[in-house]
Amino acid sequence: MTDSAARDISLRPLTEDDIPALFEIQLDESAQHLAAFTDTRTARDAEAFGKKYRKILADDAIVNRVIEIHGEVVGSVATFPIEGDTELTYWIRKDWWGRGVATAAVAALLDEVTERPIHARAVEDNSGSVRVLERNAFVRIGSEDSFAPGRQATVTELIFKLA
Repeated sequence: MTDSAARDISLRPLTEDDIPALFEIQLDESAQHLAAFTDTRTARDAEAFGKKYRKILADDAIVNRVIEIHGEVVGSVATFPIEGDTELTYWIRKDWWGRGVATAAVAALLDEVTERPIHARAVEDNSGSVRVLERNAFVRIGSEDSFAPGRQATVTELIFKLA
């Protein structure tokens, strides 16, 4: 970890009160570009974003945690079921990138969610996310070209697995 902030993270269950902060965090255009698969229907619409997250909160199969540093919301990390697999996702506020926060948050969630395997994906040019996954023992098992709504283009997604 490259920053003491990574040692200071804490995870807690996401609540409805967190939705406005998470909406603001995901508004960053460069973050949306790297994520690539941002839901373009909700990315700029706070009401639609809130509706989407209230559905997520109601789904007991999703483990969704807020990442805090000294009580300040700096992102989220979650696992969710998709097509019979469990998949990992995370989003970190841009001013915390490169400081080990995502790596530490993923590690903390993986301590809580002990089900394996867990899958994850990162767009090929998102080297930061690739490093986060590799530092948490995810192994690349393939790739897939898919249309990314956040980029309005086809991108190569790297597919990872933690056994």
